[in-house]
Amino acid sequence: MKGVAQFVSGGRMAGRYLLAVAKGEMQAGAVVFVAAWEVFAHAGFVPYWWGWITPPIYLVVGIFGFVIYRFRETRAMTLAQFFEMRYSRGFRRFSGILGFIAGILNFGIIPAVGSRFMVYFLQLPPELHLFGYVIPTYVPLMGCLIGVSLSLTLAGGLITLMVTDCLEGIFSQVMYLLIIVGVFCVVGWSQMSDVLGSRPAGYSMVDPFDAWQVQDFNLWYVLMGLFLGVYGTMAWQNAGSYNTAAATPHDARMAGLLGKWREAGKVVVIVLLGAAALAFLNHPDFASASVQAKETLDGIATPQLQKQMTIPVALSQMLPAGVKGALCAILLLGIFGGDSTHLHSWGSMLAQDVILPRMKRPPPPEKHIKLLRGCIVGVAVFAFLFGTFFTQTEYIVMWWQVTTAVYVGGAGAAIIGGLYWRRGTSAGAWTAMVTGSILSGGGILVYKIWGAGVFSSVLNYLLGAVGITGVPSFQLNGIQISMIAAITSITLYIVVSLCTCKAPYPLEKMLHRDVAAADKPKPGGWRKSLTLGKLIGFDDKFSKSDKWIAGGLFVWMAGWFLVMVIGTAWNLIGKSGAVSWIRPWPKDVWMGFWHITSIGLPLLITVTTAIWFTWGGFRDIRRLFKSLKTATVDDSDNGTVSK
Repeated sequence: MKGVAQFVSGGRMAGRYLLAVAKGEMQAGAVVFVAAWEVFAHAGFVPYWWGWITPPIYLVVGIFGFVIYRFRETRAMTLAQFFEMRYSRGFRRFSGILGFIAGILNFGIIPAVGSRFMVYFLQLPPELHLFGYVIPTYVPLMGCLIGVSLSLTLAGGLITLMVTDCLEGIFSQVMYLLIIVGVFCVVGWSQMSDVLGSRPAGYSMVDPFDAWQVQDFNLWYVLMGLFLGVYGTMAWQNAGSYNTAAATPHDARMAGLLGKWREAGKVVVIVLLGAAALAFLNHPDFASASVQAKETLDGIATPQLQKQMTIPVALSQMLPAGVKGALCAILLLGIFGGDSTHLHSWGSMLAQDVILPRMKRPPPPEKHIKLLRGCIVGVAVFAFLFGTFFTQTEYIVMWWQVTTAVYVGGAGAAIIGGLYWRRGTSAGAWTAMVTGSILSGGGILVYKIWGAGVFSSVLNYLLGAVGITGVPSFQLNGIQISMIAAITSITLYIVVSLCTCKAPYPLEKMLHRDVAAADKPKPGGWRKSLTLGKLIGFDDKFSKSDKWIAGGLFVWMAGWFLVMVIGTAWNLIGKSGAVSWIRPWPKDVWMGFWHITSIGLPLLITVTTAIWFTWGGFRDIRRLFKSLKTATVDDSDNGTVSK
């Protein structure tokens, strides 16, 4: 690491496999598993069925390089730097502060959840008695884990994190296979089926068409998440440095596609462990073996914490030695990978987008890197204090949704409008950002102080003032608050920009298309000869292997989308009785379906990707070091914008 660009962006020399594996590792920590298990214990397979709506959309977004490709063309080091280039320095300052506050609030619960997982999974005492004080065990453990993540982050910035996270990801991919085999040696699929299929009517965990009473994680949750995911493409900066680290814009695009193949291994482990843990706690075959786990759960006083730790506690008692160690290892490495990436991202944002724009002149490289390291330390201290004193009262994913929306609610409109719309203006961006933060931030405060039902009470009061009564009561969760904030911000961005635009903005200059002809998409005659490849976004940057990777993924995801559409039509017709010979799938058919689609097929993909990405990861690490050895450091490439 020889300069600011290498500390923040890895020198922009990373290959696609290095990025895919390393960036994916931040989603393999204990908090991600715990959050997924919370959802699975509540809704079972139902979100997975409706979730097949989303992959084709995300894949098309990835193939086209929506937002990511154009952002890489701007050569901005951070998102807020792009905001200064496109809008103004004042907007950069505001967005930097807002993004940083939202980010550290979002990150604040992550070290605490990961540490609590380790306490209960390793069967450590919940409390320690030190010097006459009672201290929760997770607090000093959290300090140790943050300390390890901090040391990795400070060492060489993103260069260190990319290499270590890639190695951790390669190791985890192999361990997934060991865990899958080990779980089936303890709990059989028939035992999992008995428990998962025993829910009352309307609350099924296996039949999406008998689960309409399930709250929070239902069809509407998936649809709103799809919209917010596309709208907020690259807006959330918890891994912002990875967005600028690719050697070329096309490598950035391909890394996103490759990462989707790699996710299969993690998903099958999450589902299998969740189903096995629920069977262990509730099936009569494990009545005596699960006694200690149930006693441990009964001893957890906080209801939300008890929900979070239900599956970790069960796994702690259920898994045999070796398998338990493998799971502990991959989640511990995931904690280091996730926490260190968050520390680097939010610390870099504090330095680059909050402090640096307020300095009269940029500091020399040595002091600049010291500033970055100091900010990263500050983020680590905040995360430790926040995790120690904050009491979480909602699902992890809901907290992430609403804190993310504090920034993304308005930033999404500013990013998409700034990259694709010549008439987007600073006034429109300011309006969208302020509106999104007020609606989302206000939603957090109202939710925390008065509860989710207060939104219904306020609406009924306002409507009652004008004579409208009888509106049913309702509650808003995190994703619904986020959706309202995003739609309002988009509308105001468009309206205000149209009212304030005096002249179209020169996008080509910002995208360097006038000086970098190699990156400029060539005007082809695709309208004359439309092909499937051109329809899904292939251009002259795609090699033959790239087309196989992207095309194969498109066919795979489109196939499951068709399965969902056909299955939905069949079961809805069957339940309606409109066609006599069509019957809805019985419970046994659903369990067989999930056995194949959630365990069998993903297992085959996991074996393939374990070999594939191990080769690709080591290849790209070797290329990275070779490039770093001969790289010329440009000290002016430090995140500032020249006027």
